[in-house]
Amino acid sequence: MKGRIKAHPILEFKREKRVKFYFEDREIEAYEGETVAAALHAAGIRVLRYTSHRNRPAGLFCAIGKCSSCLMKINGVPNVRSCMTKVSDGMKVRRQKEKGDVL
Repeated sequence: MKGRIKAHPILEFKREKRVKFYFEDREIEAYEGETVAAALHAAGIRVLRYTSHRNRPAGLFCAIGKCSSCLMKINGVPNVRSCMTKVSDGMKVRRQKEKGDVL
């Protein structure tokens, strides 16, 4: 977990209990209280979705919930801001191609 984010202007990351969640059926380890985007970043996953125009990759950009770069399908719900959503044990996360369109 070399890419772990250690400081954020709004969120505080306390390294508490370890949890496991699933990104496109791949098991990922994270810390309870960490955001989905931060956990994916730490796992080396930089592409969170693909744009509807030209199918370009988008990743963590603002990390404060103001842009749409981190929209993902989380536990069956599309268009969730993964930079603001805290990871939970057993959570299921998938990339989106565009709003509501899951890969």
